[in-house]
Amino acid sequence: MTIRRVRLEDAPKICSIYNHYVTHSVCTFEEEPVSVSEMEKRIREVLSSYPWLVWEDAGEILGYTYSSRWKSRSAYRYSTELSVYVRNGYHGQGIGKTLMASLLDELQRQGFHAVIGGIVLPNERSVRLHERFGFQKVAHFSEVGFKFGKWLDVGYWQRILS
Repeated sequence: MTIRRVRLEDAPKICSIYNHYVTHSVCTFEEEPVSVSEMEKRIREVLSSYPWLVWEDAGEILGYTYSSRWKSRSAYRYSTELSVYVRNGYHGQGIGKTLMASLLDELQRQGFHAVIGGIVLPNERSVRLHERFGFQKVAHFSEVGFKFGKWLDVGYWQRILS
């Protein structure tokens, strides 16, 4: 097992993980699968200012995490939003927990102050993961997303790093 920085050539494997959630889950509000070229573009954009890490085991990517811009105004520059995705079938093995710990360490090293996680509710697994790392719920928006024929709530959790 290795946790390392993402590379552009990881895009097809990351698409495989992410597109499962796009087509089978409400964890993301994206509704159409993401192409490899689009994922490469997203990786480039994130890496210009934020970390993106992957969990690799025997050449397979089993999970990834990254942070991205929270808001575009300059005063938000020390705040970031994180995302964690684990390959379907590999939950409960500590992949998400290890990735999140590594990302939070990297964000701390880079001088970020506030980290925000948005969670489509209900999602007890994701809530437990965030709260395990000291995130506290700070917001709940009712029926802000519509996917698979139903209205969905989103909660936001926050952790101050410094």
